[in-house]
Amino acid sequence: MDFTELSRLALMLACALGVCAIGCAEGVVISDTRPEGSPNRAAWMAKGTYGVMVHYLLQPKGDTPEARTADLNRMVDKFDVDAFVAQFQATRADWLILTLGQGTGFLSSPNLLLAKDAAGNMPNRDVPLEIAQRLGALGKKLILYLPSGAQADPLVKRVLRFGEDGYFERYNEFVRAYAVKFGKRYHGWWFDGCGPQPDESWRAWMDAARAGNPEAAIAFSGAEFCGGGPLDPVCKLEDYHAGEIHLVEDGKIRRDFLPPGGDIVVNSDRKLRKRGQEAQFYLPDTQFIDGVQWHCLLPSDLTFNPAIPNQFCHYTDKELFQFVRAVKAVGGAITINVPLDHDAEAGRIPTDSHAQLVRLGEALGR
Repeated sequence: MDFTELSRLALMLACALGVCAIGCAEGVVISDTRPEGSPNRAAWMAKGTYGVMVHYLLQPKGDTPEARTADLNRMVDKFDVDAFVAQFQATRADWLILTLGQGTGFLSSPNLLLAKDAAGNMPNRDVPLEIAQRLGALGKKLILYLPSGAQADPLVKRVLRFGEDGYFERYNEFVRAYAVKFGKRYHGWWFDGCGPQPDESWRAWMDAARAGNPEAAIAFSGAEFCGGGPLDPVCKLEDYHAGEIHLVEDGKIRRDFLPPGGDIVVNSDRKLRKRGQEAQFYLPDTQFIDGVQWHCLLPSDLTFNPAIPNQFCHYTDKELFQFVRAVKAVGGAITINVPLDHDAEAGRIPTDSHAQLVRLGEALGR
């Protein structure tokens, strides 16, 4: 038996034992073009290791607007960009998804369009831009996160006059302002809370999102993987599937929706079930889904769904590596969302969550 055959057998054994998370995908050819022939702007995600996401959301305290603004700047000034980037680099992830705002009434990065009417709801320091600059120097990529116009932060809805004519055009200009500011320092967008709309509306939104980087990869989330409905992306024009997951079970994506406030039980196998509802499971079998680059966003050590307690979103190394291996084996991409320790206000990923990502990165390196 020659060396090549020994190496092949060793790789097969490693995959079978759950030790190697990427080796099984080494023979997969990643397509740089979509099935209909246009460029695959998200091919770099399939070719890379994996991504990390954190929700950097600011909720300052205070009895007056002035007090809340002061607390906002105090919190942001404590964020240790050096330590955060060092943590990210240690994971060996290739991209970061970072929130610019969601539901708190405060944004983490100043936006020129809102500067006149909402200066007190945006910090003086621009932590996301600092992170973008640092990641660029390391050859890593940044994906920016915002809720859709329909689900925008209350601040954005108020200033841009949600419900009045022209709101969605103003929302696009809000996105454009961020895109122009970040320029080539950002490489994609992940938009949350999206629903069906005409192609011309998608195109106008994508044009605004690409104002700073024409090659930015864009995803629009309709919560398809966890909603129990169709798997296909809500926007067939997007570059990669947003792929929001609520739960992985036995190495597969749980497809049936577990509604907050529903009759959720823990069965004899310690699995979550909605009473009277059959569990549904799914794994990808190709690089593309409905012509879009396959990608998923998996929460680890925290939940996206109040019906699923955090402890059910903690995975052993074997469970997590097995799932990542299955995704990458067909040319898919994966981002793992982990907590950010807001109590310390220093921008640190908790020790246990970070240590597991480090181990995953090391396994991918093998």
